Amino acid sequence: MKNIIRFSKAFLVCAIISVVLIVTGLIGYVLKGGFNLGVDFQAGLIQEIQFAPPALRLTYTGTGNASISFDRNSLYIVISGAGVEGKTHPFPYAEYTTIGSMSAALSGISGLGVDAAVPADVQTALFVQSAAGNPQLGADPFVVHYLPPNTAPISIEQVRESLSSLGEVSVQVLGQPEDRRFMIRMQDSELNGEVPAEKIITALETNAALNVGIDGVAVTSSSYVGSRFSQALSSQAGILMALTLVLILIYASIRFKPQYAIGAVLAIAHDALIMVTFITWTRMEFNTTTIAAILTILGYSINDTIVIFDRVRETRRLYPEDSFVEALNRSISETLGRTVITTVTTMLAVISLYIFTSGSMKDFALALLVGMTSGVYSTIFIACGFVNFWDIAVKKNEKKRRAKSIAAGNAAAAV
Repeated sequence: MKNIIRFSKAFLVCAIISVVLIVTGLIGYVLKGGFNLGVDFQAGLIQEIQFAPPALRLTYTGTGNASISFDRNSLYIVISGAGVEGKTHPFPYAEYTTIGSMSAALSGISGLGVDAAVPADVQTALFVQSAAGNPQLGADPFVVHYLPPNTAPISIEQVRESLSSLGEVSVQVLGQPEDRRFMIRMQDSELNGEVPAEKIITALETNAALNVGIDGVAVTSSSYVGSRFSQALSSQAGILMALTLVLILIYASIRFKPQYAIGAVLAIAHDALIMVTFITWTRMEFNTTTIAAILTILGYSINDTIVIFDRVRETRRLYPEDSFVEALNRSISETLGRTVITTVTTMLAVISLYIFTSGSMKDFALALLVGMTSGVYSTIFIACGFVNFWDIAVKKNEKKRRAKSIAAGNAAAAV
């Protein structure tokens, strides 16, 4: 028989530690003014940019309208409008491998002007998408950017310093440092009714410290999030969390006794609050990815809790002579190996995700690591601890009722 670890001795101590941590998180939430909200929860301008020098400048003065689009393998010129036959001209990078061959091919389109800004032997595979959607070509040059190999990374501090004159601007790294991609966010309160996308680009291109030059910044995405949308998303996130707790409470109540259901809900509520504490004090960005991490941990935690509660029920049948606290200690000890193996193997994958990714995915992995640790802890010491305290309280109440019943019987006999 396996050695039985007396986890019950730590139930009260762990409950006190958890309360202290959660209260600390709530204090931090108040002192720091809430979460460090991500772009999904704030109204304002969201712009994704990449520092990449110009490769081609295209103009169009022909009949109809011309637009340009990109994918990983090709550049496309689309001619449409009144008086022309709509046609899409694909230019695969595999076929037009250099700027010289690409320029010559593009010049074959009537009305399309092509001005190469780099040597003819530069590879077209280095092109980066210059704008979202299908931007129109006209008399003003449209810049096609490229990213030379072994280009020095640009630090996030340099980008923030360049934009400091525009007010409170949030900057986030996208991808790897050598990609030189960033997400820039300006809150609605900083816009003053404007959408200063051009001001952002001008501030970056004219900053001497960055040394990227005119047309050295490619806008890969630009959008504006309205206040109504951000508020609706925030309220939906809260409703989603509350609904998750209610559904788990219903499920656990059907499968087990009410005290088990309450203990399970307390455990996952504990995990959510511990993650809130961690996010608050580390100032990790709170966005939809963070919510996904919290919901993932809630599912992971309740699964572990249900396994132990199932073992408790089985142990009560196999060892009816054991007290309830002994059944708890036996059940936790017998499932401890399974819990450790499952958690460690899952953590190995999450640690790999944390090491080899960046940006929001790195934060997602870090949140999972914290949540998984909290999930194992809460299953053993919070869920099981609550059920044990419930059992103790029930026995005390029964003892008091029996004492009152005996006292009443003795009083009646004396009369």
